[in-house]
Amino acid sequence: MNRKAILKKTKKFVKQRFKGAEGGHDWFHTKRVLANSVHIAKKENANLFVVQLAALLHDIADAKFHDGDETVGPKVASEFLIEHNVDQLCREHIVKIIESVSFKNSFSNTDNPFNSIELQIVQDADRLDAIGAIGIARAFNYGGFKNRELYNPKITPNRSMSKEEYKKSDSPTINHFYEKLLLLKEKMNTSTGKKLAEKRHAFMLSYLDQFYQEWEGIK
Repeated sequence: MNRKAILKKTKKFVKQRFKGAEGGHDWFHTKRVLANSVHIAKKENANLFVVQLAALLHDIADAKFHDGDETVGPKVASEFLIEHNVDQLCREHIVKIIESVSFKNSFSNTDNPFNSIELQIVQDADRLDAIGAIGIARAFNYGGFKNRELYNPKITPNRSMSKEEYKKSDSPTINHFYEKLLLLKEKMNTSTGKKLAEKRHAFMLSYLDQFYQEWEGIK
């Protein structure tokens, strides 16, 4: 198994799959998650090859773009890895990461008992891309894609959603900060991820302060 060749083929495959994708879940998102994953993995005792492949394939068929079907992504990834002769242990590990990485799975520990340092790294990297300046841009891009309101003072955030409620939510984008984005700093797994999340979290709080001032016409 030539790892460099497999990684190169995986990048090509992912780029092709993401042609025309929604801007917050496109190749550039995957590229950032890969970069964040490698950065964190170098500071942890982890299997870098597994981390890289899982980062590249983590969003290959996001359930939100497949009628909520959470089996599509793992299936596509598994078929690709089998086709390219990735050994069974690596393949099964990567598929489990893809099955477990999403924020929505944090609503129920019993649904996804799998854990590994490689999962923690890719999960942190994915969550880092959901917060800070990029996270804000992605949130509003997806909100626009789904034709959601920017903000509605009459619709309060649901801070105690179930997994199914989260999947079906169509609340204004500002609510998404309180229902997900501002929660991620405390959900980071690795010490490196925690440190990187601090600055991005602070930026979101500053952004929200400015948003509310402008909403009221003060600035």
